[in-house]
Amino acid sequence: MPDELMTPGFEYCFELRCAVDDEVPLGGATPGEGLHFARVSGGDFDGPRLRGRILDSGGDWWHGRGLTVTLDARYVIEAEVTGGFAGIEVVNRGIWRTDADTFERMLAGEDVGEEELYYRTAFVFRTEHPELQWLTESQFVGYARPEPGHVVIRVFRLV
Repeated sequence: MPDELMTPGFEYCFELRCAVDDEVPLGGATPGEGLHFARVSGGDFDGPRLRGRILDSGGDWWHGRGLTVTLDARYVIEAEVTGGFAGIEVVNRGIWRTDADTFERMLAGEDVGEEELYYRTAFVFRTEHPELQWLTESQFVGYARPEPGHVVIRVFRLV
């Protein structure tokens, strides 16, 4: 057994700007608690490895408990490839959490950066397009941040 563990490396690939509609509560009487759905209604993405558009095609099911939220999103993006665009199914699961002071600042409308939230996700991409097989052959993680009407996620490939 090796004495040292390998240090993970990450390659920045692209940033998703997902337009997200207002949430729909799916039960539970307390605002922000319990199960909710928010439709992913469009957007775009761009970066050194990939660019394209996010289709009005799915959504994010999330469950809130206190200042922690678990996320389970599924939607479709189209990436630029030789001769046009190719579809990619995105499955993105993650955790959002913060502390009471930061949450109060968010409610007051202040901008809160990625470093002030634990908003991390893990991706699985599925596509049959030969130019995009690299997406199906690696693990990807994201650092997310909220913006008005959007969720913005910087996507990294674990190398």
